[in-house]
Amino acid sequence: MKRQIGILIVLSALLAVLGSYIYKKEDAETITPAETPEVAESSSEVIVAAPPYAIGDAVRDFSLRNINGKMVSLASYPSARGFIIVFTCNHCPFSKSYEDRLLLLDKEFAFKGYPVIAINPNDPEAYEEDSFENMKLRSEEKKFTFPYLLDDRQVVARAFDAQRTPHVFLVKKEDGKNILKYAGAIDDNPQDANGVSKNYIQDALGYVIGNKPVVTPTSKAVGCAIKWKN
Repeated sequence: MKRQIGILIVLSALLAVLGSYIYKKEDAETITPAETPEVAESSSEVIVAAPPYAIGDAVRDFSLRNINGKMVSLASYPSARGFIIVFTCNHCPFSKSYEDRLLLLDKEFAFKGYPVIAINPNDPEAYEEDSFENMKLRSEEKKFTFPYLLDDRQVVARAFDAQRTPHVFLVKKEDGKNILKYAGAIDDNPQDANGVSKNYIQDALGYVIGNKPVVTPTSKAVGCAIKWKN
């Protein structure tokens, strides 16, 4: 009798375990991906940022908002031979000191196929003077002849590895690609345009337009540190 009772207890325990397993399996089969965000998050694609450009690299096109509200990209200049891309801003004294020189660069080289494209990468939360509305005012005040774009996500500045304002990059169109030829300072005298002894960007443009290698392809940009978003 005791043996039969023992067998019944064992059988009852096995049935209980089997029933629990079947319940869990059926329950798991009814769970949708939306109900399991942990799995969805862990299986999501990991996006790895591309390394910043080096001299000789092909520059990817970008599309940024100009002060007139229109989007501007490198493709917006189908007849251009290249570009003078300058990361600058409103508040920085170094940027302000170079505004007239940028106007002269655009006047001299735009018709040769190398227009200036100015980009403000700064977080306006750090300096209200760098806001989009103030960019419009500054452009009107200085009568910029070139686009003044807002890199509000700071993606373009990071792609170029821009560090300062101003920080200039010379790009040349070659075989359908935009190749980086020079990166660094505009010249060697931020304070006094008349005291410049080395005009890095103009020298680089001379070599590029003459289809020659740039002798000094990089220099140290001098200016205000870019104000990155947290």
